Amino acid sequence: MSELRKNHSASEFSPRLLSFRRASALRNLLLASATLLCGAAFAQNTSYKQDSTWRPPDQAATRKNPLAENKNAAGGGAKLFQRHCAECHGPTGTGLKKAANFTMPEVQSQSDGTLFWKITNGNADRGMPSFSQLPELQRWQLVLHLRTLTPP
Repeated sequence: MSELRKNHSASEFSPRLLSFRRASALRNLLLASATLLCGAAFAQNTSYKQDSTWRPPDQAATRKNPLAENKNAAGGGAKLFQRHCAECHGPTGTGLKKAANFTMPEVQSQSDGTLFWKITNGNADRGMPSFSQLPELQRWQLVLHLRTLTPP
């Protein structure tokens, strides 16, 4: 008698039992997936309100993105975003904790120059660090990436 047969009864290998086990495993997988999706939906910072005092000087707000015509540069911005921003703003930019939800119209309607200025200077009162240490073109890449973010 093989080792397999010594330790397991024939009923453990019946097609009906195996089918039940597969269905049970699939049900558990679906439940886990649904839980993750719901968690991601509730993790969004939909209550974000802009700091009305955090506005750039007019000259900064009207700056044009020198990479605006180079849409491939947004890919580099996505990598920079994951490295420097996702911890607070989430991997899809929907905002965690008190951080801005970049997919909201209040953020997307801001000029490229405004977003660049905010990335550069930060907002200590709201816990947003300055990223002035990043090279200027990388900060513009981040702005390009922000433009690609859409609500889930």
